[in-house]
Amino acid sequence: MEEIIALDKKGTYRDSVATITKDGSRNFINPKKPKGRLYNRRTWFSIFYLIVFFTLPFIKVNDEPLFMLNILNRKFIIFGMVFWPQDFFIFGIAMLTFVVFVILFTVVFGRIFCGWACPQTIFMEMVFRKIEYWIDGDAAQQKQLRAMPWSQKKIIKRGIKFIIFFIISFIIANFFLAYLISMDEVLGYIRNPSAHVGTLISLLIFTTVFFFVYWWFREQACIVVCPYGRLQGVLLDKNSIVVAYDHKRGEPRGKISKQSKKNAEKDDDCKCTDCKGNGGCKDLAAKFEVYTKLGDCIDCMACVRVCPTGIDIRNGTQLECVNCTACVDACDAIMTSINKPEGLIRYASENSITNGVQLRLTTRIKGYIAVLTLLLSLLVFLLVSRTDLDARLMRTAGMTYTSLPNGRISNLYNLKLANKTHKDIPFTLKLENINGEIQLIGNSSLTVKKEDYSHLQFFVNLNRSEIKGWKTELQIGMYENNKKIKTIKATFIGPEIYN
Repeated sequence: MEEIIALDKKGTYRDSVATITKDGSRNFINPKKPKGRLYNRRTWFSIFYLIVFFTLPFIKVNDEPLFMLNILNRKFIIFGMVFWPQDFFIFGIAMLTFVVFVILFTVVFGRIFCGWACPQTIFMEMVFRKIEYWIDGDAAQQKQLRAMPWSQKKIIKRGIKFIIFFIISFIIANFFLAYLISMDEVLGYIRNPSAHVGTLISLLIFTTVFFFVYWWFREQACIVVCPYGRLQGVLLDKNSIVVAYDHKRGEPRGKISKQSKKNAEKDDDCKCTDCKGNGGCKDLAAKFEVYTKLGDCIDCMACVRVCPTGIDIRNGTQLECVNCTACVDACDAIMTSINKPEGLIRYASENSITNGVQLRLTTRIKGYIAVLTLLLSLLVFLLVSRTDLDARLMRTAGMTYTSLPNGRISNLYNLKLANKTHKDIPFTLKLENINGEIQLIGNSSLTVKKEDYSHLQFFVNLNRSEIKGWKTELQIGMYENNKKIKTIKATFIGPEIYN
C-alpha cells in the first residue's frame, strides 16, 4: 500500500538569513522563473517604471531639467520648481513628510514598495534576471552551469552575460548621473571624454558598483544593506497587510499519491489478515482519516523555489521577504492544478488569517495619519508662501553711522539676492516709510540673473529730522517694472537724540 505523509507546521527558529549557509559561506539563490497574473502585472508596471526612468532626464521646463538633484551645486529641481540652499528647510520638511508617509504605508501595506517599485528590485528582477534566464536558462540549468567545470560553453555564457551586465550597468550609471548634473552635462562629457577624465573615472566607479550589486551581491542589498528592510521589524504588526501564508487552511501539510487516495477510499481489494479482503480494514480507514485531515498545502515547495531571497513564506513574515508576490503566483498555479481554491498565499494580515479580523484604523495608524496630515499642511503652506526672489538686507558689520557734510546721516547696507526663477529679474529700490535717498556703490547691477545670486551695497542717507532715536525702522520696497515684488526691512542707526 502507498504511504501517506502528513507534515505539521514546523516552529524551527532560524538564526541566519537564507543567503548564508551553515558554514558561513554565500548561498547563491537561483530562483525558478516566475509566471502568473501578479508577475505579469509587475512586468507591465516595471516597463512603465523604466520608461519614466530613462525619459525623465530628457524632459525640460524652461530649458531646465524637470527633475534634478544637483548636490554639488546645491541646486534641486523638482517637477520644474527650483530649490536653493535658502529653501533647505522646505526640503527638510518634504523629506520628513516622505519618511512619515513611508512609515504609514509600511504599517498598513507592509513591504510592498520593495517588491513593486524599488529600483533595486526593478532592475534586478525585471532586467538583469530576465537576461540571465535568457542566457543561462531556468533555475536548474543555472545550478548545473555553476557546478560544471570551466568549458567553452561556460566561458561563452559567462562572457556574454558579463559584457551585457556591464553595458547595462554603465547605462544606468549615466542616467543616475543625469539626475544629479542634468542630461546635457552628461552628453557633453560623452562627446568630449578626454576633457572630463575625472567624471569618466567617477562613472566607471559607479558602473563597477552597479555591476557588483547585480552580478554578485544581488538580494544581499535588500537583506543586509537596505535600512528599510530592517525597519519592518518595528513597523509591522499583526494588522499589516503582507504576503502571507494561510496556515489555518494549509496546515497540516501533506503529500499523497493518487493511488493511495484511491486505496483509502476503496479497500475491497485489501489482502491484509485483518479484513481478509472483505472490506472495513482499520488500517486503511486510519489512513483515510489522516488524508481527510490534511490542509491544502501539499508541501510541493513551489513557493520556495521561486523566491528571489530563498525563504519559505510558510514560516511567517521574515526579514528577507520583499513582497514580490512570486510565491503567490506559484502557489495559485498549484492550487488550480489540484482543484483547490487560490489564495493559500495572498495579501493578508496575520489577524485576518488567524481571527478573521479585517484591516481597521488602529490608534497607531491614526497617530501616523495625524502627523502626516500636519506635515503635509505645513509643506503646502511653505510651498504656496515661497517667494521667487529671496532678499536678505543687513547693515555692514562693524559700522554704525556716518555724518555727511550736508548734515545727513548715512548707513551702509549689504543686500544679498537669490533668483529662483528661470528668468532675469530687473528691479529698483525705494524707501517706503521715510524720506531719504538710496545711493548705490560703484556699478552695482539692479538685475538678478536667472537661477543666480546677486550682491550689492548701497548707502541710505536720511535727514537728521527724520531720525527719531538710536534705531529707526526702514522699509524698502523692491519693484519690477513698477510692480512691487517684495518689502524688506532694516534698522537705521543714528545719533542719540536728547530733548
